[in-house]
Amino acid sequence: MPPRKIRVTGAPEAPLRAALAALRTGLGIPEDFPPEARAEAERAAKAPPPPSYDATDIPFFTLDPPGSKDLDQAAHLSRQGTGYRVRYAIADVAHFVVPGGALDAEAHRRVNTLYFPDERVPLHPVALSEDAASLLPGRTRPAVLWTLDLDELGRTMAVDVRRALVRSRARLDYAGVQRAIDTGTAEEPVALLREIGRARERQEAERGGISLAVPEQEITEQDHTYALSYRAPLPAEGWNAQLSLLTGMAAADLMLALGTGILRTLPAAPDGAVARLRRTARALGIDWPHHVPYAAVISALDPHEPHHAAFLQECTTLLRGAGYTVFRDGALPAITTHAAVAAPYTHCTAPLRRLADRYALELCLSAVSDAPTPDWVLAALDALPHRMADGAQRAGTVEHDAIDIVAAALLKDRVGELFDACVVDVDEHRPGTGTVQLASPAVIGRVEGPDLPLGEPLRVRLVQAAPGAAKPLFTTV
Repeated sequence: MPPRKIRVTGAPEAPLRAALAALRTGLGIPEDFPPEARAEAERAAKAPPPPSYDATDIPFFTLDPPGSKDLDQAAHLSRQGTGYRVRYAIADVAHFVVPGGALDAEAHRRVNTLYFPDERVPLHPVALSEDAASLLPGRTRPAVLWTLDLDELGRTMAVDVRRALVRSRARLDYAGVQRAIDTGTAEEPVALLREIGRARERQEAERGGISLAVPEQEITEQDHTYALSYRAPLPAEGWNAQLSLLTGMAAADLMLALGTGILRTLPAAPDGAVARLRRTARALGIDWPHHVPYAAVISALDPHEPHHAAFLQECTTLLRGAGYTVFRDGALPAITTHAAVAAPYTHCTAPLRRLADRYALELCLSAVSDAPTPDWVLAALDALPHRMADGAQRAGTVEHDAIDIVAAALLKDRVGELFDACVVDVDEHRPGTGTVQLASPAVIGRVEGPDLPLGEPLRVRLVQAAPGAAKPLFTTV
């Protein structure tokens, strides 16, 4: 499920980027890996790939943002009778990480890659994440290869997963793929992305699932003045995400059949969170009648429109109850589904960036081969939900604090000005304190005042905003 996407440009010494660097220091985010973990990664990077099923004849491609080097997934799409065959290769991180070693211990400390608006802090050293384990073009790499056969409606008919050697032929980016598909110049393995992606989107709608086309916020700086813009995701990004969802759903089904696994679960959003989101919609001028379901509102939004883009950013708050659920020996958990996916689902397609994915892949391999699940997987399984929760909390703190810093940068020269806004939340323990959503720029901040009319439009005055020093604070007028 998507986090908020914020990208900051500008010189490292610019105030906003300096504040983000100070945030990393304040949160104790490591700048480098321990020497033992780094040395272990470098040794593993030099080890030859193991003998395995040879799938290097399949012309895989990767599809990621421009410049990406940590390539977890490579795909090849083809027709299979009246339906389709999806081959999806996932980086085999377990090949490089020795269970119980220094690199494994550091991965368990970090849990996931952290994304700041100006840079990322990786889960694994770049010798692996951007080189030896990454599915870079023209390189033979160990992978966990999924083969998923779909019927003409995009429904899963057969699943196979095995270790394999693969070689990507091309590193593609979303804009180039979208252009090739739109102009009819894409070769069939790429052109089928639209056909399969749309079929899976229809399947998603039928089962009641929701995919958020979360726009990327871009903060640009000129002469220490900042401006906010949104980059709407391309359709190709959504189609590509459907391949990952397809694989995650297949993985969940395999683990449920095995009787042992780790699922990504999400209960239905509580009424309070939905009510807050309704107030945010009102603040941003988005019509959401009470009889219209959430999914219908989302599907009608245009991420190119700034207020719609801002609302899609806020919709990610409904995903905050997601967690990991472990089960063993056929004793299935009470909740096996993910409310936004509307089906059992797990994370398994980004092992370079998420710790749990490495374990889910091993469980799926065991399920298909009937081989015993490795002891190192079973030994770590029960602790994984807690570790992943800690990692999610840290990532959430990074996201929340970074948003505050970005908002302060946008508003730092406007202290004293009045803004049209709406109160979207009030602290139940401090009725004079709440959260306000501005109409323009579409940012949120803390508001104080004797009367905070929840969900009603009002005027507020900005009393403080300084990136890294003072979060945006408003008072009612």
